[in-house]
Amino acid sequence: MEKVKVRLTVNGNSFCLEVGAKERLLDTLREQLRLTGVKEGCSIGECGACTVILNGEAVNSCLVLTGQLDQSEVVTVEGLAQDGRLEPLQQAFIDHHAVQCGFCTPGMLMSAKALLMKDPHPGREQIKTALEGNLCRCTGYQQIIEAIESLTGPERE
Repeated sequence: MEKVKVRLTVNGNSFCLEVGAKERLLDTLREQLRLTGVKEGCSIGECGACTVILNGEAVNSCLVLTGQLDQSEVVTVEGLAQDGRLEPLQQAFIDHHAVQCGFCTPGMLMSAKALLMKDPHPGREQIKTALEGNLCRCTGYQQIIEAIESLTGPERE
């Protein structure tokens, strides 16, 4: 199998990796870097469980080949907490009971974080749009939306 060398910054740390030419970012993160917060759900970009932030954009890591990402920056759910302190978004999910089984939570957090990086004060419709690619079987989404809204100031619809 052909191998490709890539340099990535993942959660602020630099890596020089050798990956298979057809290796998905999802597999690189989980298997080589042991970042298991990235979940594999559907493997076809439908569920959002594998969402990471790639160069400032929320992407499904199951649809991206690592070999094409040389010099890219990736943030996973493990990169949200700093110095043992939860990111405010993570705390908001806890405070608003937006976590049940937890399988979708990393992807939801990363989609929400990407939105908040672009617009710190999104309205409810922008939040819903940002989460469209993330499926949750447990919460019914209301608590997730409320958690994100709690960080955005007054509701703007």
